[in-house]
Amino acid sequence: MSETSGTDRKAEETRLPPALSGLAILLAVSIFINYVDRGNLSVAAPLVKEELGLTPAQLGILFSSFFWTYSIFQIVSGWLVDRFAVNAVLALGFSLWSAATFATGLVRGFTLLLAMRLILGIGESVAYPSYSKIISRHFSELRRGRANSIICAGQASGPAVGAFLGGMLLPHVGWRGFFLVLGGASSLWLVPWLIYMKKESSAGRVAESNLEQGEWNRAGARSASILQIVSQRSAWGTFGGLFAYNYVWYFFITWLPTYLTHERHFSLQEMSAITGLALLILAGTALISGWLSDRWIAAGGSATRVRKTFTGAGPLIASIIVLVGVVGSHQLAVVILVVTCVGLGLCTSNLWAVTQTLAGPSTSGKWTGLQNFAGNLAGWITPALIGIIVQRTGNFFWAFVITGAVSLLGSMSWIFLVGQIEPVRWQSQDSEVAA
Repeated sequence: MSETSGTDRKAEETRLPPALSGLAILLAVSIFINYVDRGNLSVAAPLVKEELGLTPAQLGILFSSFFWTYSIFQIVSGWLVDRFAVNAVLALGFSLWSAATFATGLVRGFTLLLAMRLILGIGESVAYPSYSKIISRHFSELRRGRANSIICAGQASGPAVGAFLGGMLLPHVGWRGFFLVLGGASSLWLVPWLIYMKKESSAGRVAESNLEQGEWNRAGARSASILQIVSQRSAWGTFGGLFAYNYVWYFFITWLPTYLTHERHFSLQEMSAITGLALLILAGTALISGWLSDRWIAAGGSATRVRKTFTGAGPLIASIIVLVGVVGSHQLAVVILVVTCVGLGLCTSNLWAVTQTLAGPSTSGKWTGLQNFAGNLAGWITPALIGIIVQRTGNFFWAFVITGAVSLLGSMSWIFLVGQIEPVRWQSQDSEVAA
């Protein structure tokens, strides 16, 4: 009887109370805006290219330039959120990327447009290190899957809604008005966030009843160094796992529309519907898998078994994308793409939970920054490599083969390189205990 009651109690503890639900939703809305703002240039590119007289090479530089600063500044942002008040760092970064979006609508040439993309990358680099810091601090292991799944649903929805907004606004306000509207609207998120910051400041911080002192002690009261993090085999497992995930993800949000229209000969309307449906299925799968993983842990499953099941099985399923390049049926190709998104969704709500648990509240910012730096090198490589492959071969066959192989390697990285999913005992903390 007591064992059943304990299980019921743990199941109850997986539910997010109103304060934590509101916090998770605020973070999800911010990453939704993040992905709308980073993808708006792709939506407006034909109009921007025509008015400013940009060459294809210049347009390619603008697309990739965001990732230059975004990936490099992950390490800086990770250090900042572990060193200073994370809520304030997120607010400053959000203000910077909203301002860059707004200012893009005012520029008159390639150089200034490039500068805005670089600034946008700097501002948006604070997002994931901040989220990991906040979640590892306020959400227990039993709730991290669900919290991350809500954020990941916002991430997946952003590109789809951004394309929809572009179709609505661009014919009426032009590309300049498009950026001005998005930049101004994005900044409105700061209002509820500043209110939340004020409430949290007066209350100390959101109380997480399940984050017991023992977990804080295991995770450590002090932040580990970057050298300590990179000395962990599990860290390299998370780096490789995220790189593989992002490789597939960036294929979807950069080259998939071109593939569907040029090689599968779908109309623009059909392409938009397929892309939007696939991304919405990814978002829904992320929400469901986050809930399931937390319930499984509450029912007695170890964090290691649960998190590795989702992060390992997800990329394994997503590797089915290799078949898209060989099937003749357009409908079957679409089904395979949807199954790929299901695989990505299974992984996405648990991959950050792994990092948050391993690093602990005091080190999750730096670890996430390093992981997101490594992961977003895929943003440098994927679009360019696929472009070279398609230009030289005239089709996407080898692009799908490589993407499937990378996804399979990502699954192996989560399963075999990442060790036990439990807070790392940093050496300096053990020394203090011994002393």
